[in-house]
Amino acid sequence: MVEESGTLESQLEATKRKHQEIRAMRSQLKKIEDLGAAMEEALILDNKYTEHSTVGLAQQWDQLDQLGMRMQHNLEQQIQARNTTGVTEEALKEFSMMFKHFDKDKSGRLNHQEFKSCLRSLGYDLPMVEEGEPDPEFEAILDTVDPNRDGHVSLQEYMAFMISRETENVKSSEEIESAFRALSSEGKPYVTKEELYQNLTREQADYCVSHMKPYVDGKGRELPTAFDYVEFTRSLFVN
Repeated sequence: MVEESGTLESQLEATKRKHQEIRAMRSQLKKIEDLGAAMEEALILDNKYTEHSTVGLAQQWDQLDQLGMRMQHNLEQQIQARNTTGVTEEALKEFSMMFKHFDKDKSGRLNHQEFKSCLRSLGYDLPMVEEGEPDPEFEAILDTVDPNRDGHVSLQEYMAFMISRETENVKSSEEIESAFRALSSEGKPYVTKEELYQNLTREQADYCVSHMKPYVDGKGRELPTAFDYVEFTRSLFVN
């Protein structure tokens, strides 16, 4: 379930099927529990043919059942975020892929150190601190994802955090794009060099001119002194 790939919808369908298989196997566990009870009645307390116990197997089945439900909920959460917040499926896949990379034991959760490494891999500039030293920036993040400090961040908590951060970026990106559109006469999808220097400080305009790509129209033609503010704005919020 943790290693499913493909579109969010196909992952959700595959996870549902796998979860149904797990639920169907509950009857096999019931047979084992009945056999275990019969052995206890016969005072056979030590089974040399297996290292497992009926209690241990029941606990593992429960954990797997819970993981299946969490995975389904998480995928539904991602689909809703993609459809309602503007967070791209590519971004969601990257978040999920990074989580799976650091979830070495495939438990569906990360300890705090794994979570920090995951954030760094996604471009978060977290300071390096010595063990035991205060880390207020990371602690502030943990206040959001692990407020009760149980020592772990579940996939659901992690994705909720990443989606909220990405949603903030989407909103900020849209605001900046709207601001550039207001600078451009008639709300065109590009802004001219003249418009930049008329409306921004010289330093800001210099930065835009040096970092914005030339605007290319639908026929593949470059417009002189026209800059693509849409591509520029979105590139600022890649991470």
